[in-house]
Amino acid sequence: MKITKNLKVLYFLGFVLAIAAAFPGYIRSTFMEEFVDVGRVGLFFLGEALLSLTAINFFPYFIKKISNYRLAIIIILLQIISIILLITTDSIIGAFIFFALTGSLGYLIWINMDVFVERFTTNPTTGRIRTTYFTFLNLGWLFSPLLAGYLTGEGNYRLVYILATILLSIALIIILYNKKLLADHLQYEHHNSLKTLKHIWNNINLRGIFAIAFLLELFYAIAVIYAPIYLHQTIGFEWKTIGAIFTFMLLPFIFLEIPAGIFADKYNGEKKVLYLGFMIITSAVALFFFVKSDNPFVWAIILFLSRCGAALIEAMRESYFFKTVDVKDIDYINFFRNASPLGYLVGSGLSLLILCYYSIDYLFLILALILLSGFYFSWRIAETKK
Repeated sequence: MKITKNLKVLYFLGFVLAIAAAFPGYIRSTFMEEFVDVGRVGLFFLGEALLSLTAINFFPYFIKKISNYRLAIIIILLQIISIILLITTDSIIGAFIFFALTGSLGYLIWINMDVFVERFTTNPTTGRIRTTYFTFLNLGWLFSPLLAGYLTGEGNYRLVYILATILLSIALIIILYNKKLLADHLQYEHHNSLKTLKHIWNNINLRGIFAIAFLLELFYAIAVIYAPIYLHQTIGFEWKTIGAIFTFMLLPFIFLEIPAGIFADKYNGEKKVLYLGFMIITSAVALFFFVKSDNPFVWAIILFLSRCGAALIEAMRESYFFKTVDVKDIDYINFFRNASPLGYLVGSGLSLLILCYYSIDYLFLILALILLSGFYFSWRIAETKK
């Protein structure tokens, strides 16, 4: 597959943005423990999810009015400012507000990136282009935990956020430098949220792939918020060890997604790969409950397997959805990205409820049971067409 200059720019831009997100990604919940105890950390993510859902639903209007290119610049600038405010506040209320603002802006920039990439994608190569794009994103996530683990091992949570602002500034320069390539003049179709929701609900394929996306984001939410806390506080691993484990854990996103995308394009095989992905991820999450070992190699393997399943599901989620919609369907793309904050909303709310009565390992057992529904939704959607 020939990679155009536009896609090369977007792949590199996505890589830089992913590193910026990944640096603080796995220490956010632990950083919030400077303000509240572990049982209330979920409230920060709950607030972030509510703000994100609200912001995402208004986002198509601003893309249509301002343009995707200009809005991407504004979002990155606002995110840099919100991170600086987050790491300089001493107030619980201030931390709650800036934490939620930083997270919601992070969701919005990925919608900008979705629109950029979809402009240069055609259906016959959707699987390969989207999975190559996500491989670059995951490369950004791959190396960050190791450095973040080293820095946080020294107690430098705020330094991790400072590095994120530097990377966001680099991403901003890339966007400004490539204005001719990225500036858009499309007439985006825009419908109200109720009409969009009705269309998705009445389309069994869109409804099914949204449910699959939600299940994956629910897994990400609980894994990102509580896996580091569980490994650090319950199992007793140091942050340097956790950083090394997380780096190994992310390897499947690098090696599995592009082959899965090629397979999907060549054989219309999204459903087959989804079945395999859900089988692996459900089994791995269940092991969080049953395994009590303090051996870091055991946990590295369990986490690695969980991401094998997640990588396969993520690749097919992107391939299937973007074969179903077009770049002008900004409302559907926008609504699709609601799955992530919705996953955090449900995940953090469910976690707060479960942790009131049970220990943290039961949270993963219940998650595994919920993930079993992925087999039903994978069965319900139709095969894609070439």
